Amino acid sequence: MPGGRLAGKVAIITGAGTGLGPVMAKLFVDHGAKVLLVARREQLVQEAAAACGPNAAAMRADVTDEDDVITMVARAVETFGQVDVMCNNAAVPGQDLHVWEQTLENWNSTFAVDITAAMLCTREVLKQSMLERRSGVILNFSSSAGLRGQPRKTHYVTAKASLRAFTKAVALEVGPHGIRCNCLVPGGIETELWGNWVRRTAAERGVDYETRRAELLAGTALRDISKPIDIANAALFLASDESRTITGQSIVVDAGGYMLG
Repeated sequence: MPGGRLAGKVAIITGAGTGLGPVMAKLFVDHGAKVLLVARREQLVQEAAAACGPNAAAMRADVTDEDDVITMVARAVETFGQVDVMCNNAAVPGQDLHVWEQTLENWNSTFAVDITAAMLCTREVLKQSMLERRSGVILNFSSSAGLRGQPRKTHYVTAKASLRAFTKAVALEVGPHGIRCNCLVPGGIETELWGNWVRRTAAERGVDYETRRAELLAGTALRDISKPIDIANAALFLASDESRTITGQSIVVDAGGYMLG
């Protein structure tokens, strides 16, 4: 929309092929931003960018690859002139394993996407655009699983908890340069990935999908689950100048499942 909440801003969104990423990209574009959508699966990210219109571009990149990340940020700067918002949205759940079954491959591959990639992307947008311009917003995407813990997810909850500490340290470092860093902490998000997890755990418990879903939602104050647009709306606020004095924060968006304070 002309004069939208992100008018004149440029964003990079990783993990933009499925789930939250494409929804967030479309919302950002609708509010005036130019967006580079990034994912490993090229066809999906191209389709997502096409759905956003002419102010979006797509790029295949592996955010665990240092050279790919350097190229990704350079592409955004070359195409749009700058980077104002970095959304570190790429994530993987890893394989469900008890800690006594845990493999180094599962642990390391989860950390590579869920925390190390956020560091690489943050480093590069700072070096290539934000520090020089003394302006910018970095958004990390954690999970309430990293607050409460979750069985068979030591790899995932530890990586997601690390994002909150990373956010605080980055905010302290970049604040004097006029740059903000915050962390969104969703609970479950009603996506295909979440639905598949509910079906799998329902089968393990010997119950049907609706029973398992209701069991999970019973742990929230609203007896509800966020849709991708709910998380995207929170990201829009944090990316905009409306949140100009909010930094170093982890903000839970999970229908009241976990309450900080």
